[in-house]
Amino acid sequence: MIRTSVNARSGVVPAAAGTTGATTARARTIAKAAAGVLAVTALAAGCAPDAAGGAQRVAPPATGPTADAKPGGETGGPAARPAAAPPEASPSPAPAKSSEAPAEPRVLMSTGSQGAQVRELQARLRQIGHFDRSPTGYYGTVTVTAVRSFQGKRGLPGTGGTDTVTWQKLLGMTRKPTAAELTPPTERRVAKPDERCMTGRVLCVSKNSRTLSWMVDGRVLSSMDVRFGSQYTPTREGVFSVYWKSRHHVSTLYDTPMPYAMFFSGGQAVHYSPDFAANGYNGASHGCVNVRDEGKIASLFAQVKNGDKVVIYW
Repeated sequence: MIRTSVNARSGVVPAAAGTTGATTARARTIAKAAAGVLAVTALAAGCAPDAAGGAQRVAPPATGPTADAKPGGETGGPAARPAAAPPEASPSPAPAKSSEAPAEPRVLMSTGSQGAQVRELQARLRQIGHFDRSPTGYYGTVTVTAVRSFQGKRGLPGTGGTDTVTWQKLLGMTRKPTAAELTPPTERRVAKPDERCMTGRVLCVSKNSRTLSWMVDGRVLSSMDVRFGSQYTPTREGVFSVYWKSRHHVSTLYDTPMPYAMFFSGGQAVHYSPDFAANGYNGASHGCVNVRDEGKIASLFAQVKNGDKVVIYW
């Protein structure tokens, strides 16, 4: 039996003496097979064959991030640069402000308003000839007409309501009203009292002058404008006495308010009339004595007692 040794480095198998050519060829075949086995074994161990067929080099281990690597970088190489952020969009220019319409004047007083400012309005209008009566403190149709007249003369919208523009215009053309202008005794001249009014506590009412005077022992304490019933519902004349006072009375017959009512004959009473305050002598009562100044009738109501005399004369 012939022994054959293989040189692992050169892959050459020396032939033994006396061997034949066939034997030599077989030995070469075996040597080539052994070299192939060695190459496969080397690849399995992680080595790469040398380009020149020389000594084998160990392949470097695969690289990867480590615990102390910078975010996005790898150990053994330059840190990966983060992707550049997209350029920020430039802010859109603010839309141009649209031109706003000027604010409407604020309404200060209108139909139904009442109080000290209404009284001042009426007094100022009276100073320049737009209000032909004593101030009442109630904003009714007469006041609406007066304000509309003033607005028309000054080129203002004729609304009849008193807005900030109208009020400022009026203030600039008038002076501050005096106490007598704000609360004159009556619109009309007070008549000479009837003889029956000269003693005691009396509501002295003159149909001729359309006034009521509150008198105590012949002295006039206050006076106010009044109106009476129509020819179909006349106000009775004579001497009466107050028998019932009702602060918030409402007529059961006509379903109308009768504030500060002081009854003196059946259903007839002296009381405040919002209609009289608003429309003046254009209207009439159903027989009562209407007072148009609420402040004065309120004060009178507080002073008059049941049993006080009422004298109504022409």
